[in-house]
Amino acid sequence: MNISVTGRHIAITPAIEEYARKRVENVHIDFPRILDAHFILEVDKFRQRAELVAHCGNHIHIEASDVHEDLYAAIDGVVDKAERQIRKYKTRIQDHRPRRATIRHFDEHIFTHDLHEEHGKTNHIRTEQYPCKPMFVDEAVLQLEVSDKRDFLVFLNAETEKVNVLYRRRQGDFGLIQPTLI
Repeated sequence: MNISVTGRHIAITPAIEEYARKRVENVHIDFPRILDAHFILEVDKFRQRAELVAHCGNHIHIEASDVHEDLYAAIDGVVDKAERQIRKYKTRIQDHRPRRATIRHFDEHIFTHDLHEEHGKTNHIRTEQYPCKPMFVDEAVLQLEVSDKRDFLVFLNAETEKVNVLYRRRQGDFGLIQPTLI
């Protein structure tokens, strides 16, 4: 990690620079990893200001600042603020990333079938590949409630390890199809 410390109206002593370096190096967040950090320390009469600009993995750019009467306290405050921002980005990324559970795909095939050959009508069935994600029924209900576009959800029931279909009924509630072998 590349760490630089610059000062405005203050001479950066080796002790201040070492303290800032150690403080950033002790941030124990493995993802997104801090690639480089730049401290800007400023002294104005009775207040000490510390700014931190950090570039992390996944193109994340963090900026934080803190003002305190003590310069070391300002450095602590700015690193704490930056660490909270990094954790916030980490949870956002994890919430939008697919889980590591296996996702199975089931194919729905298109068939051209002459059902009414004598009347000259042909039925077409559209084929889609639909990901089947393992989840519990309450998770599936929550996901379908949030979605305005979907009327059904195909998922692998985490309890029974069987494919289930959750669908939205006309009355506004939900129906669950649990296939069984006869």
